Amino acid sequence: MPKTKKVGPTRGFGARYGATVRKRYIAVVTKMKMTQKCPQCSSKTVKRQSVGVWKCRKCGFTFSGGAYTSSTKLGTIARRAAKGIPLEAGATKEREGKEQPA
Repeated sequence: MPKTKKVGPTRGFGARYGATVRKRYIAVVTKMKMTQKCPQCSSKTVKRQSVGVWKCRKCGFTFSGGAYTSSTKLGTIARRAAKGIPLEAGATKEREGKEQPA
């Protein structure tokens, strides 16, 4: 009997759950397992501790992030808003043009 080749994170799934679900699972798990960039020391040594908790192995900085990535799109937008940087540069110019009387 020939041995079957076990490939990637979905090796235990076999032919179950459908191709699309297995592809999505592969994308999420490989992104989660990659080393992420530390927001404090900028080294690529951040690993996931648990859901939403990330820790840099170099400087020991522990921070919260997404479940599968250390930073999320919503977190990036919130960080920009907290600094006072406009979210969309084009939108502010449009608003300024509309406020002026014609």
